[in-house]
Amino acid sequence: MSHRRPAFVFLDLGNVIVSFDRPRAHRQMADAAGLPLAAVEAVLAETRLEERLERGLVDWPGFHAEFSARTGSACDPRRLAEAASDMFTLNVALLPVIAGLERAGLPLGILSNTCGIHWEHLLRSGYAVLPGRFAVTVLSHEVAAVKPEPAIYAAAAARAGVPPEAIFFCDDIPAHVEAARACGWDAEVFESASGLIDALDRRGLDLGV
Repeated sequence: MSHRRPAFVFLDLGNVIVSFDRPRAHRQMADAAGLPLAAVEAVLAETRLEERLERGLVDWPGFHAEFSARTGSACDPRRLAEAASDMFTLNVALLPVIAGLERAGLPLGILSNTCGIHWEHLLRSGYAVLPGRFAVTVLSHEVAAVKPEPAIYAAAAARAGVPPEAIFFCDDIPAHVEAARACGWDAEVFESASGLIDALDRRGLDLGV
């Protein structure tokens, strides 16, 4: 199958640019709030607070207030936010890929289901690639839509300023990739940095790595 050279590249954030450990975040939230882990996980499952935070349906003060009321806890909101956010590790193997795309003159963007406290934590972490290497960031909580909903891909394409068929996208979740393809994008499932390099090479992009 032949592929055209893209005019814009979007990368997912979680488990592509950075890895994350949600069970670790839940354990830290339990410790910060002085609660059993099972109680925290039960409340999060019942209320879908994390999903609502990613959708922009609740902000962090609202999340903290509902979490506190449901669990009967009184944790400082900043401490709970740090506990919920300190779960990311930079995918160092991807850095040469990002640098190669820059050298090739490809504008880059992030398309992610994420919330404000996680994004702010990542910006404070000192990773040089965030957000400086990315011309466009499309974050679910800001656009009130999540992958794999068509609305978030439409918002991303509009911000990229190129036709959908000129966009290449890489995400670790197959359903998100299929949804991008349904919107006319060229997309591949992320499995490794080397796999992404091969996918880009098939599209005429020699990254020199």
